[in-house]
Amino acid sequence: MIFAGIDIGSRAAKVVIMEDNAIIAATIGDTGPESVKTAYRAIESAMSGTGLSLGDIDYIVATGYGRVSVPFADKMITEITCHGKGAMHLHAAENLTVIDIGGQDTKIIRVENGTVEDFVMNDKCSAGTGRFLEVMANTLAMRPDELCKLAETGGGVTISSMCTVFAESEVISLIGRGEQKENIAYAVVDSIVKKVASQARRLENTAGTFCLTGGLYDCDFIRTALGKELRATIISSPHGRYAGAIGAAIFAAQIDKGDTAK
Repeated sequence: MIFAGIDIGSRAAKVVIMEDNAIIAATIGDTGPESVKTAYRAIESAMSGTGLSLGDIDYIVATGYGRVSVPFADKMITEITCHGKGAMHLHAAENLTVIDIGGQDTKIIRVENGTVEDFVMNDKCSAGTGRFLEVMANTLAMRPDELCKLAETGGGVTISSMCTVFAESEVISLIGRGEQKENIAYAVVDSIVKKVASQARRLENTAGTFCLTGGLYDCDFIRTALGKELRATIISSPHGRYAGAIGAAIFAAQIDKGDTAK
């Protein structure tokens, strides 16, 4: 049987199609201003090349910021629950602390014995999120991945403000003073790491393995720096960005079999 999970985030829409607990398709695209159109576009993109049509998918679960705007979903489940389930699948573990850095929010999720037991999210400020990195990268006329790579060679500079607007002003001032780009890039990443680490420390009794999911899952520098701040080894998966959609697809299979989503 074939199941799908669709994760409509604030910045990106992810779809995963699974058969026999294995991923057969995974796609990502911009969320855009119209979530319903985004949902149809995303599922069509995922099905492209598989020979499948929407009617071939037995059960679909939607999650994320725009889950209420997926008209073809059979059920909606919160992103916290789906990210926890997806991370468990990716790392074959039932005790995890999931650090999910999204476009507009960052979630720290504690999973114990296969169940989400607690979580914390950032406040309304976008500091420590993908959006923060994107704004700073644009200010430096770089792509976010280029900024992360350049940050590895920098150091010695900090950004004191947690507010994205004020932090951008600090970056502009550093540029105006002639500070080297790699040092500014380092300061940006360091700011993200310290914000996320501070948030993680608010979660009591962190469990098992630490793993990084979300849009920055493949930034080795952020993962390593976070590990140093938290005094823990932080792992990631090649499908880390799809954790929410994977969890949604797994729940789709469980619900179709009559199991209850936990």
